[in-house]
Amino acid sequence: MLIQLYCPMLILVPFLLMMITALALVVLRVTQPEARYAWLAAASGGMLAFISVFVWLAQMPMDLMFAIWRPQNIFQTPIFFRADGVSWAPAIAIAALTMSVLMTAVTRPVFRTSLAWAGTLSLGGLGILAVTANNPLTLLLIWALIDLTELLTQIRSVQGEKNSERVVISFSTRAFGIMLLLWSSIESLAGGGILTFETMPDNTDIYLVIAAGLRLGALPLHLPYSADSSLRRGFGTALRLIGGISTLSVLERVAIRETPFTPVLIILITAAALYGGWMWLRAPDELNGRPYWMIGMASLSVLAALLGNPVGSVAWACALALVGGALFLSSVQISGLSHALLIGAWSLSSLPFSLTASAWLGSFSFITPFGVAAQALLAAGFIRHGLRTNNAESLDDQPGWAKAVYPAGIIVLLVTQILLGWIGWDGAFKIGTILPAISASILTVGLVWATRRFRIFNPVRAHWVTSAGINRLYQGLWSLYRGLARLGLGITQALEGEGGIMWTLLFLALFISIVAQGIQ
Repeated sequence: MLIQLYCPMLILVPFLLMMITALALVVLRVTQPEARYAWLAAASGGMLAFISVFVWLAQMPMDLMFAIWRPQNIFQTPIFFRADGVSWAPAIAIAALTMSVLMTAVTRPVFRTSLAWAGTLSLGGLGILAVTANNPLTLLLIWALIDLTELLTQIRSVQGEKNSERVVISFSTRAFGIMLLLWSSIESLAGGGILTFETMPDNTDIYLVIAAGLRLGALPLHLPYSADSSLRRGFGTALRLIGGISTLSVLERVAIRETPFTPVLIILITAAALYGGWMWLRAPDELNGRPYWMIGMASLSVLAALLGNPVGSVAWACALALVGGALFLSSVQISGLSHALLIGAWSLSSLPFSLTASAWLGSFSFITPFGVAAQALLAAGFIRHGLRTNNAESLDDQPGWAKAVYPAGIIVLLVTQILLGWIGWDGAFKIGTILPAISASILTVGLVWATRRFRIFNPVRAHWVTSAGINRLYQGLWSLYRGLARLGLGITQALEGEGGIMWTLLFLALFISIVAQGIQ
């Protein structure tokens, strides 16, 4: 009876383990900056959290509900978490990615940067809470905490005014996504509904999709780290991928209804998937192409949700983190490991019992062939980047234990991909839809063959990738913001001092004349 009473608290165990470990790292950084066991503490906390998510399988589904806030006529919905056959998959993906980032950190110059490890653990813990959030209020609070964690960690990690501006822009776009989620919640309450995903009005679905799109990190296109920054591969990977999968989690709970705008939205999302896949295939390397991997995979996840397949949406979100994480963290050329990365190509194939086997279940439409083409572009790009041989890092100067820990961190992600294809969640052990899977596989093989023979498939130069039109868009918006700020400053200066009295009298006289005319 006591065990059953406290079973729902298992949902909080991974979060608590990661946050306590992160706090311990911060304390060690302040009290013992040269502590040699900081990495061991970080990796141990990540491993315990990873194991604790597997414990959920013995008790799912689990619901953890906190007391409703007062006054109850305003706060009608409590903080509510649910671990079930859908939320478990992204939770284990986040836990595996967090542990992998910490394990592969042994090869990088930031080996002693414990604040980056603390930030990774904090993001991982909050990400697990985000994917188990079972109503908009809970998700809104978790998203806000994730954004603040990202902001504080990035501000501490970047240098220069330009990079700081990019941090602020990234935070602002995510904050606008939160505002859209809040607006959809207000619409639900205004219609007399209770603030839950299941009872939200039909006209709020579009807000949720747009909110997810804004929070996926398309603006700005690249993280504000220099090209040679080691944080870009470790913490930068966690920042992008954990943020992406925790954002897409909203689609697993919402049944998106058909509206007159749905076909248009489907076409736009499919175009984004094709664009992301094409740019990912032609990217000069995996880190410069990572934003396009995010765009392509996230678009396929949103597309599956729009086509009425939330389980397929979760499958694409998990592939985004697990398949992409294994590639982005793999920075050392090890015999056999590069070929093992090709497990990710199988995970992307939608073949039976793969991670994405449920990707096209019950979602065939006129747009499916274009989605399959985007899937093939992403898989072909993954194979090309996975088989690269131009790695600069080496394990030759590392101790023996580091040479064993590093590949183990990559293998964790590969094994998790295989396990999710077989056990644990509603999309596991599925035959899937054979025709799209075979079509995507054949097209992937053709693209891999073509990349070695046709110039059009050759990688574009890195500076062209980093100066894409979408980056110019946010730079223009930032220039507009600066112009408005200067205008506001000019008005403020005009109203200050002795001249401010004259301006006040002028406005007062104008206001009185307008009111007098209205009375007449």
